Amino acid sequence: MRNTQVKTLLDELYDKFNKPEFIEEDPISIPHLFTKKQDIEIAGFFAATLAWGQRKTIINKCQELMQLMDMAPHDFCLNHDEKDLKSLIHFKHRTFNATDLLYTIGFLQNVYTEYGSLEEIFSFGPINDSGAIENGLNHFSEKFTALPHFPVRTGKHVASPAKKSACKRLNMYLRWMVRQDDRGVDFGLWTNIKPGQLVCPLDVHVERIARKLGLLKRKQTDWMAALELTENLRKYDPEDPVKYDFALFGLGVQEKYLLFDYLPQ
Repeated sequence: MRNTQVKTLLDELYDKFNKPEFIEEDPISIPHLFTKKQDIEIAGFFAATLAWGQRKTIINKCQELMQLMDMAPHDFCLNHDEKDLKSLIHFKHRTFNATDLLYTIGFLQNVYTEYGSLEEIFSFGPINDSGAIENGLNHFSEKFTALPHFPVRTGKHVASPAKKSACKRLNMYLRWMVRQDDRGVDFGLWTNIKPGQLVCPLDVHVERIARKLGLLKRKQTDWMAALELTENLRKYDPEDPVKYDFALFGLGVQEKYLLFDYLPQ
């Protein structure tokens, strides 16, 4: 497909999937349960962190976790006591267990005691030459792993460009927090990071479709691949390239229904 055809396709699918109807069956529905900024940030962080597997299961587990936090995650992280933490010891989603959860809550307590928002950690340092927020992602990983008694096993739940990871879940979380439009899906809560600095979340669905559209050539699914995809999307919208995540993800998830209509055979 020619570049003009790809852009037309991506714009059409962006319009198709970036709608409030998208929210209900996506993990972004979890932060949409809240109106307080810090609650949205924390709920969104857990939803992104737990975004492994089937979306229905992810949403159910996140709802369970929010209920364990009395539907007030910011207050819970700041003011929990030992009894509150005991209610979490049986929580588990795939490889994310109580050890990971309790450490993450301790980390968030530390963050919100020192800062007003998680944005202050992610917006650390200058952007790199490519316009990506590599420094902020690496800084977040460093802060997350720096508390005393950090469980080594928990580190696998927070990726970083320094580890060559594509950082799919963190990039998805940043999209939620940073992108702002009139569609009602992403929140646009953070202003220190610009939409043009974001990197496209790269998962198996997005990767497959990006390769078929000629937007990704790199063989490895790593940070450099995420940058390559984002640079190609930036050609179509330099100010908001990650808006096309809606198109790529939506087409990937519903490929068996839409492939015949949209992609060359």
